[in-house]
Amino acid sequence: DQIEELGKLEGAEINQAKIVLANEATHLCHGADAAELAEKTARSTFEQGGIGEDLPTVEISRVDLEKGIPAINLFKETALVKSNGEARRLIKGGGARVNDEKVTDENLEISSKNLNDDGVIKLSAGKKRHVIVRPV
Repeated sequence: DQIEELGKLEGAEINQAKIVLANEATHLCHGADAAELAEKTARSTFEQGGIGEDLPTVEISRVDLEKGIPAINLFKETALVKSNGEARRLIKGGGARVNDEKVTDENLEISSKNLNDDGVIKLSAGKKRHVIVRPV
């Protein structure tokens, strides 16, 4: 019955159906605790613009971060993109973000100045791919 109801949804209501289906699939494959954690992370990341405790984390050298790292290189190093060209296209297309701020300059240097209050940097490629950069 619930599947039939979700199938009737249209427009913005489809997002609610996606949430229900994602939660149920995660619950079936990984259990109730994993589904609850995934929902909490998704809500924090996508709806509230937060960091999300369960996002993938990439550690980088604090020394390198102090010097500054070209955004294109950091997006590639964190595997959000596969090549420098893909990083440039992501930036030109408006999909690259650093701490939820759009990157508009492909020559942007990311440094320790970009660390947030938690001492990390959140990189985003589009709306659904995010990585936390943690200096070590």
